[in-house]
Amino acid sequence: VIWRSQYAMLSAYFESQTGSRLTAGMKILAKVTVSFHELYGLSLQITDLDPSFTLGEVERQKQLTIKRLQADGVWDCNREVELPTLVQRLVVVSSASAAGYRDFCQELQRSPYAFRHTLFEAVMQGTAAEESICAALSAIAEREEEFDAAVIIRGGGSVSDLALFDSYRIASHIAQFPLPVITGIGHDKDTSVADLIAHTSCKTPTAVADFFIEIFAAQEQFIMHLFQRI
Repeated sequence: VIWRSQYAMLSAYFESQTGSRLTAGMKILAKVTVSFHELYGLSLQITDLDPSFTLGEVERQKQLTIKRLQADGVWDCNREVELPTLVQRLVVVSSASAAGYRDFCQELQRSPYAFRHTLFEAVMQGTAAEESICAALSAIAEREEEFDAAVIIRGGGSVSDLALFDSYRIASHIAQFPLPVITGIGHDKDTSVADLIAHTSCKTPTAVADFFIEIFAAQEQFIMHLFQRI
């Protein structure tokens, strides 16, 4: 048990330290007092939480996922998928309402090049996110010939929020994906297993757009060089 007043204080402290609210399924380390009542029996009353344990558990799960992917022999698979000379037909896995997705689209629109992108919308946070992202990737794989590259976009969040992208299931889908996968997940300091196993990892959704724009700019410069030589 935990009393309402104690929960209000501890949950606020936990969120301030981890950046995440207490949610179902989260592993925690709690300090408790033990009491026994002749009528109600044994009870444990939670009196404190250790946020560092939860953060350490996130890192432990990340390392387990990495070792499992390496043991599967798929660690380098997506990086070996060839990126076309000009990547024009993009397919995006993101939430349609996400600020990161809007930033990505606006950056592409500002460029002088003609990109086409198709959104396969997915839930990018919460208990339904893993299933939603994997379903989107599976649907894209069935239409792989329509696209040049796949993009996974998710803006910043807490360590616990972004731990979703350390999921073995998501990472395994990316590793064995038939198209090169470019990720733009979180902030500059965030690196998930999805980033590590993808063909190319960019720091932000905007940086993903810039990655494609720079490919076109380099080709344009090369063609102008040839033109001058001719």
